[in-house]
Amino acid sequence: MKADLEIHPRVRSALRRGQPVIALESTIVAHGMPRPKNVQTALAAQAVAKELGVVPATVGVISGRLHVGLTPEQIEHLGTAPGVWKASRRDLPWVLARGLDAATTASGTMLAARLAGIAVFATGGIGGVHRGAAESFDVSADLHELARTPVLVVSAGAKAILDLPKTLELLETLGVPVVGYRTGEFPAFYSADSGLALEMRADSPAEIASAFRAQRRLGLEQGMLVANPIPREAEIPRAVMEGYIARAQEALVSEGIGGKRVTPYLLGKVLEYSGGRSLEANVALLLNNVRLACAVATALAA
Repeated sequence: MKADLEIHPRVRSALRRGQPVIALESTIVAHGMPRPKNVQTALAAQAVAKELGVVPATVGVISGRLHVGLTPEQIEHLGTAPGVWKASRRDLPWVLARGLDAATTASGTMLAARLAGIAVFATGGIGGVHRGAAESFDVSADLHELARTPVLVVSAGAKAILDLPKTLELLETLGVPVVGYRTGEFPAFYSADSGLALEMRADSPAEIASAFRAQRRLGLEQGMLVANPIPREAEIPRAVMEGYIARAQEALVSEGIGGKRVTPYLLGKVLEYSGGRSLEANVALLLNNVRLACAVATALAA
């Protein structure tokens, strides 16, 4: 992997010393947020981790090399350069071989974190089963990555544009534990509540770390999903958000959007219909997840 994997010296040193490190994705930079908020948010996530004594390792591909620990200049590049790929597990070999630039999805970031030896990853929300998947078969690779990659993922649930009940059902089928942080409900990304009950709940980072250690002792191959609700002061009520999503779905069908373009398109429409509220909520929940991921990584390091 030496020819393909570039671990930032600061990240490598922290891992060698047993200091807490968290992985961060780069999809928000290239595909998830408009400029200049994309780069600002990625740098803010790194700043939050550093303030908490944790080393941030933002993952991305620059000129065909998989970087674990992007510099601010590299983040700016991914946020402004044209033709940046959106890379999951499937895409990484291709973009490496072709010498391309790519932002990593949750699944691509999990894979990179495992290769580097990072146990904790903070993201906004994972992908999942799309609405209408019975006809489209559109299911995110994030779910299967959680089933086979032993990384603890902190997110605000799955993206609200998805079919949340089916996403939870598939996670159960794949054997992925979903732990609610101080909640008994699966968060709905922009909203703290979804009405979907969770069987596992942890009220402290130490409890989460203990459960993850037990999973590792058993030698299980899957990861763990920690569902961290968006702060109440930043959430958009579920009923309001469903109205935006319904309109976005109608536009999606009318324009015949498919494949990798579905999620960015829907999120863009929700941003438009919400008058920017969804972007503010997205930033708030991401930074909230970074804080929890740092606390869990610190507990694991201890």
